[in-house]
Parts: sequence; structure tokens; C-alpha cells
Amino acid sequence: MATAVIVDIVRTGSGKGKSGGALSGIHPAEMFSQVIRQLVDRNGLDPALVDDVIAGCVGQAGDQALNIARTAVLHAGFPESVPGTTIDRQCGSSQQAAHFAAQAVIAGAQDIVIAGGVESMSRVPMGAAALPGTNPHGPLAQRYPDGLAHQGIGAELIAARRKIDRAALDAFSARSHARAAAAFADGSFGDEIVPVTLPDGSVHTSDETVRPSTGAEGLAGLKPVFVNDEFSTRFPEIDWVITPGNSSPLTDGASAALIMSEEKAAELGLKPRARFHTFAVTGSDPLVMLDGIIPATQKALAKSGLSIDEIDAYEVNEAFAPVPLAWAQEFGADEAKLNPRGGAIALGHPLGGSGTRLMATMVNYLEATGGRYGLQTMCEGGGMANATIIERLG
Repeated sequence: MATAVIVDIVRTGSGKGKSGGALSGIHPAEMFSQVIRQLVDRNGLDPALVDDVIAGCVGQAGDQALNIARTAVLHAGFPESVPGTTIDRQCGSSQQAAHFAAQAVIAGAQDIVIAGGVESMSRVPMGAAALPGTNPHGPLAQRYPDGLAHQGIGAELIAARRKIDRAALDAFSARSHARAAAAFADGSFGDEIVPVTLPDGSVHTSDETVRPSTGAEGLAGLKPVFVNDEFSTRFPEIDWVITPGNSSPLTDGASAALIMSEEKAAELGLKPRARFHTFAVTGSDPLVMLDGIIPATQKALAKSGLSIDEIDAYEVNEAFAPVPLAWAQEFGADEAKLNPRGGAIALGHPLGGSGTRLMATMVNYLEATGGRYGLQTMCEGGGMANATIIERLG
């Protein structure tokens, strides 16, 4: 059985997902094409050797419709023989793309796969794929007669049921910005961020969503954004603590990993940076939606034979602050290891591009600190979650 390794992994800097954001002027397929082109170029890889390109993208409408992976492959100048496919496991789409790529390598079906993702939330807003007058979740009414809810309600429910108060949420969010700002200032993101050339000729290389001056005191002044009388009645335990400050911002961005068999890397003279150790994916309550990271992590740890204390870094996506805090509470995890270079609250959450963004940061952190194992998990719309354990090599 082949071993699947990460030879390299890169990302764009984040852009605010609104008109005027740093990446709002570039077509998302072009953004992703620049990432995958630089990924092969900086490793001296002939793109004709790539067996497939798998891209995660949640908003598959408008500029992101009609298989953005294939569009990006062609725009990047790869040979026409290189295919591409686009997948949607909601926020975990590019993490799932990495799973699919690694699993294909392990099975011996493919030797070299690029896995990544892209999202331009400034061009394709959340929910844009649902046409006006349609109800994608309509068939679920019989099973869930009281109705489901959006992710903000899920975050409120987690905070309420786990007894995580507003002060803890805001303190965690301020820490995310502080850690991300420190990492950028000391050059820690230098090897993972690749430049994006914009239509006006300028180059974007930073995380636009990080606010170094953010403090818990300032965040405490923000008003909750999801207050709803219907849900107040339905869930009286909710305290309404979720604000823009303790949520991830709308974000544009892309990321990608070069994944191949260990044998192929040796044949090409490439040095792997990490190997895939364990995969897990699970479903969870689609109403709470965001707590699937707990059973996914339990599943991954059980399969790996590792304990939480043997993991050197945890990347738990900060869709909302209660999510990683609930995860840490459940596992008694060392919060010094939790998103040590900041998370999505600071670095942004470009939906389909987030999974391999987290992985890029985790690989670089393990290399910088000499850590061996990293665990990444991502909550996903509809009540799902992926978990991945990687092992640093070299």
C-alpha cells in the first residue's frame, strides 16, 4: 500500500469578501489557477504529470459555476490532458479534496494529485447557488418538522449548552487576531502565502482580515447579530452572544496541496514535508450543525491510536468562537496548541478554500517547532465534519 505525502502546500493571503476587498477584482478561477501554477513551478514539476486536480468550492454558481477546477487547470496553462473536478462538502470541501487525493494515492489509483479549494465570497455570496423561489432543504420537512436553522443559531446553541460566556468568546477572538498578527510580523506565513497578481498589476501577499489592534474590550461593545424572536422562544437557553467580532469574516481566498506517493516523490527527487496518517469524516445533528468536530476527532484518534496529548498542534476551524472552545473543552486540549498562529476569526474563512489553508498553516507550524503530529478538524454545513491527522517528515 502506498504512503500519501504532502510535498508542498500553499495559500493566498486572505481578502475581505466584499466589494473593494483585496481579491474582489480577480476572477476566482484565475485566483485558483495562480495558486496551482505556483505550486508546480516552485517544485519544478511538469504539470503533465498531475493525474487530477480536485477543488473544493461551496458557492458553485456565477463565476464559480461549471467546474471551476477544470477552468483553473486550463487557465493555468496545464496540458489539456490534466482533468479537474469540483466538490462540495461545505466548509470542509478542500479538506475533503485532500482526503480524496490522498486516498487515491494510497489505493494506487493515482500517483500525483493537486487538492485545494477556492471561494470568492465577494463575487458569489453565501447561498447564491440556491435559485430564487427554490427550497433545497424542502424534502427534510417531514424528518425535521420544526425546521432547521442557519449556522449562527448552531453557534448560539453550542455556547449556551456548553456554558461558554460572551467574555470567553471575545477573549478567544482577540487572541486569534493577536496570534495571527504576530505570525505575520515574524514571517511565519512567508513560506505558505504565494503572491496573487491582480488585474491592475498589483500583488496581494497579506491577510487583509487580520486586525492587530483588536482587543477583548473593543469586541465586548459589538451587538449580537442573530437575535431572533422565533428562536428565542424555541430555544430559551440561548443568551445571544455571537457577534461579528467572534465570528469568521466573509473572505476571498484559495489554497492547494501537492500530494503524491512517497515513491513518486523519491523518483522525482522531491522531499515530502508530511504524510497523511489518519482520515475521518462524520455526520452530526444538522440543527446544531457545528459540533461534528467532536465525533470526527474521536473517530480519528481512535483510528490513529494516538491520544490528544500526543498531538503537537490542533487546527480547529474558527467558524465561530464557540466551536474551537467547545472542542477544547471536550478533549481537555492544551489551548497553547490550539490554532497557535491564529484561526479563521483573524485569517478569514473562504469556505471551499479553508481546509487546505488550515493544513498549510499546520504543516509550516510543525516544521518551525519540530512537532511531529498535527490534527485538523472542520465543522461543515448540514451537520458534518472532517478530521485529519498528519505526521511531519524530515
